[in-house]
Amino acid sequence: MRSEKHHKGWNEIKTNDSWAIFKIMGEFVNGFERMSQIGPCVSVFGSARTKPGEEYYELAVAVSQKLAESGYGVITGGGPGIMEAGNRGANKAGGTSVGLNIDLPFEQHDNPYIDDDKSLDFDYFFVRKVMFVKYSQGFVVMPGGFGTLDELFEAITLIQTEKIGKFPIVLVGTQYWTGLLDWIKNTMLTAKTISASDLDLIQLVDTPEEVIQIIDTFYKGHSMSPNF
Repeated sequence: MRSEKHHKGWNEIKTNDSWAIFKIMGEFVNGFERMSQIGPCVSVFGSARTKPGEEYYELAVAVSQKLAESGYGVITGGGPGIMEAGNRGANKAGGTSVGLNIDLPFEQHDNPYIDDDKSLDFDYFFVRKVMFVKYSQGFVVMPGGFGTLDELFEAITLIQTEKIGKFPIVLVGTQYWTGLLDWIKNTMLTAKTISASDLDLIQLVDTPEEVIQIIDTFYKGHSMSPNF
């Protein structure tokens, strides 16, 4: 009897999983259709906990404003902190400001600097991550937490394994990121779990001008198109 109940419960879970596929498909279809209508964009990542007036918030505003002035739209996760700063900078320059919002029990709410027609809502992190990677011509990574690291290493892995074409990945904030990069070089590279050439996938800067120079230089020799 216990075994029968166990199997019945397992079958119900599998049935629910099957129906979830349609919701997942819907998020992909809506995301693809809406994002494909937006021009070249750069994704700006960073902590949701960074407050206006703090160094990295204001730097993210300046970076994103410079991106928009240079003709790039800005995509963020749509929430507060660095995400808000990214959309704020793009909005300040009159550029394209996109927000890929995720439904979370804490931290996340739409910021007011996203273009009204460019705010997308997601229930699934993995669908949202596909949109970031597919429709971004570059990643600008400000100081952040686990979510920021997740996006960073996802992009590096996809480029490293040639699942997507190479695009610029720019870390902003020498003081914040140097410890991580030193660990990668001194531990991972020494252990030969990565190759020396993998380090070339990341660049570290401190100013908006350096960010723009890296992205502009890259696209002098590459076309701007969806990444896969």
